[in-house]
Amino acid sequence: MSWVDVGLLLIRLSLGATLLMHGWNHWFGGGKIAGTAGWFESLGLRPGTFQAWASVVTELAAGAGLILGLLTPLACAATIGVMAVAAIVAHRPNGFFVFRDGYEYVLMIAVVSAGLAAIGPGRISVDHALDIEITGLAGLLVAVVAGLGGTALLLATTWRPKRVPSDAP
Repeated sequence: MSWVDVGLLLIRLSLGATLLMHGWNHWFGGGKIAGTAGWFESLGLRPGTFQAWASVVTELAAGAGLILGLLTPLACAATIGVMAVAAIVAHRPNGFFVFRDGYEYVLMIAVVSAGLAAIGPGRISVDHALDIEITGLAGLLVAVVAGLGGTALLLATTWRPKRVPSDAP
């Protein structure tokens, strides 16, 4: 074991815990699933209840996968997908900075996830114990293509934002 493995473990733990807590909050926080569904509907994601449950399941599974270092490129893909949807649907109109509810935070999570997929989970992981090694370009491509591909598919099939009427004659 090296300090690189310790560093990768810390990255996985922080990303994984963040995803777990995010999914947990969508499920049990404030308005629970109904509140999350209503919020997603207001953002144009339809049907809201399906979107809420899909988000919860994806975030919990990705969080657990990251913490364990299990099928790491797929956990990273799920993380990238969730963050890309959030960036496009909820944060993009607000600009970059997080203090303006911009996409700064979700972009950072997605990019760190892509980097983790490329580097791999390290020796302190289930992937290492099971001799699963999908790293380098392969890990990066799995995470980015699956994550952004899932985002594109979800948005193309379920995102119906309200149209703002133009003032043009």
